[in-house]
Amino acid sequence: MFVPSHYREPDSSWMVDIIRGNPLALMMSNGAAGEPPFATHLPVIPDPAMTGDWSERLSEATLLGHMNRDNPQWQALEDGAVVRIAFSGPHAYVSPTLYGVTPAAPTWNFTSVHVRGVVERIPSTEETLEVVKSTVRAFEADFGEGWDMAASIDYFRKIVPGVGAFRIMVRNVDGMFKLSQEQQPEVRDRVRKSFAGRECGRHQETAAYMSRLP
Repeated sequence: MFVPSHYREPDSSWMVDIIRGNPLALMMSNGAAGEPPFATHLPVIPDPAMTGDWSERLSEATLLGHMNRDNPQWQALEDGAVVRIAFSGPHAYVSPTLYGVTPAAPTWNFTSVHVRGVVERIPSTEETLEVVKSTVRAFEADFGEGWDMAASIDYFRKIVPGVGAFRIMVRNVDGMFKLSQEQQPEVRDRVRKSFAGRECGRHQETAAYMSRLP
């Protein structure tokens, strides 16, 4: 991912926030020679075995994910392959009417994190089940209502043979936070206030990141 220097995150914790807050990621891996790459949207979480604050050691982190075993991407995936996972954060269209100057051009403010790492398929049914359970715990804690999965574990066991779980050993992380940094402070503030005043949560979240800019 090409990231101009002025759009880089001020702090690596910003990238952790995107990964945790937007876990439906796009995983890309190479196809056969002459074929296009594979790409699948799937849930990805930090490995709960990681302890402490890992925002300063993102390049040493481990991520967990799973997909349908019938997916051709799973069938082509090999241990040791390098994959890319893209996490898309909040974003919003910027109308030139907010600039108050002419000439002007519209643009799009957005946040995104790309992770490159080495994949390892998880062969064990029990380990795959643990990945599914860990994913439920993470999502119920961050987005759910505290659902208790205990009564559904037997159901999980019935469907888990069709699940392909994997771990990603992260090697490189790039974040792009395009938030009107190229504009004058007063213009950037008008954009931020416009986003913050919308009912759309996506706009409000983009405004929140703009408020965090140094």
